[in-house]
Amino acid sequence: MCTHNSRRSHFGQIWAAVAADYYGIENVITYSGGTEATALHENAIYTLLSVGFDLIAEDDTENSKYTFLFGKNKSTVCFSKTYDSPENPKENFAAIMMCSDAEDNCPFIPGVDLRIATTYDDPKNFDRTDLQTEKYAQRCSQIARECLFMFSLVD
Repeated sequence: MCTHNSRRSHFGQIWAAVAADYYGIENVITYSGGTEATALHENAIYTLLSVGFDLIAEDDTENSKYTFLFGKNKSTVCFSKTYDSPENPKENFAAIMMCSDAEDNCPFIPGVDLRIATTYDDPKNFDRTDLQTEKYAQRCSQIARECLFMFSLVD
């Protein structure tokens, strides 16, 4: 979860799905959400494409849905939504808070079994700067490493 559900939370959704697949952990379904719905940001999409993901644009709307492909016939669908959206689980799930704003402004999430704060700097602070590509890549890589590490600990 992250405030706008446009960058870090999608990195988390995708990399958690990849990590679960890589470590053979079955029955893991990843989601993302925020305190408000916006859209999956084009810089996040570009970054994910640059590290090797393929995607299918499911529609062409203000808040488009994208299927990101990985592994052998594996995928996850990303689009911006709030944490309480009908597409997200209502019970038996863990909520990983990706930014301090979401951690501070979502004091109670109904149905959550485990809440983890892993606050990441927002790459949007570098939009339209010379550091944009580098900072998005850094954040994407950091979230990937930490998801892979977390899933490596699952028995």
